[in-house]
Amino acid sequence: MKNILLPTDFSEPSYNAMDYALRIFDEEPCNFFVLHTYTPVVLYTSTVYETHSALDFDLEQLYKNNALEKVHAAIDRLKTITTKNRHTFKALSAYNVLSVEVDEVVEEYGMDCIVMGTQGASGLKEVFVGSQTMQVIKQAKVPVIGVPAQYAYEGLKDVLFATDYLTGVDLKGLPLLRSLCTEQISRLIFLNVYFGVALSEKQQKNKKELDAYFKKVAHLNEMMEKVEVLEAIDQFQSKHKIDLLVLVHNKHNFFENLLFTPIVKRVVHHSQTPFMILPPVKMKTSS
Repeated sequence: MKNILLPTDFSEPSYNAMDYALRIFDEEPCNFFVLHTYTPVVLYTSTVYETHSALDFDLEQLYKNNALEKVHAAIDRLKTITTKNRHTFKALSAYNVLSVEVDEVVEEYGMDCIVMGTQGASGLKEVFVGSQTMQVIKQAKVPVIGVPAQYAYEGLKDVLFATDYLTGVDLKGLPLLRSLCTEQISRLIFLNVYFGVALSEKQQKNKKELDAYFKKVAHLNEMMEKVEVLEAIDQFQSKHKIDLLVLVHNKHNFFENLLFTPIVKRVVHHSQTPFMILPPVKMKTSS
């Protein structure tokens, strides 16, 4: 049984993401954990806390009770979407920063995936809108699925996996991706950008291992020449309808800050397609 974390701020984008989660995991036994975090300003005020500690405690309990009440209301709303007996729900609320609480909950409950909403923004607003999603992605130890605010679920027919083949089958999120593709009878498309340099021995090995790993899933390999990753993704999507975009967060790539972060920020803020960010492979430490 899968454990799926659904962070929510009770906005429509977050409800849309939770609806999406119920639909893509429709045929799988799942425990859905609906999480809301809160950081009321008054609790940060040292003078209030020091001179009226009892009042502060009451306020904190009030915030917690109110948050839990809203989470239970959200779960009731979700139960109207699914009638699957294989789906269970648990309410969680915490006085904490979202990314920190998510990290703790993932560890405590053994989460398999995080599904959360995103919404487009531009200019200064972009700094704030989606920043929580970015922070969660940076710290996540499990796959994160982001769902654009206005996206309407239509199935999971074609999945685009943009890869440089520097990582192989040791990626933690691959079992989830394979499971989704199998359950949804999806076609998986590996997209690689070619700059005139042949794949290294390591990349060729990873490519073969990925082919073998997904042998029971309909998949194919595509290559685009001499374009940046984002442009390659855009060009491919302009010609083919993609239902899910998959990227790898490789923290151990020397060019991470130059290449990965702008790509993911662009996807988080502007993608009209749901995306899955796979967590990085842990580096092996020498003894």
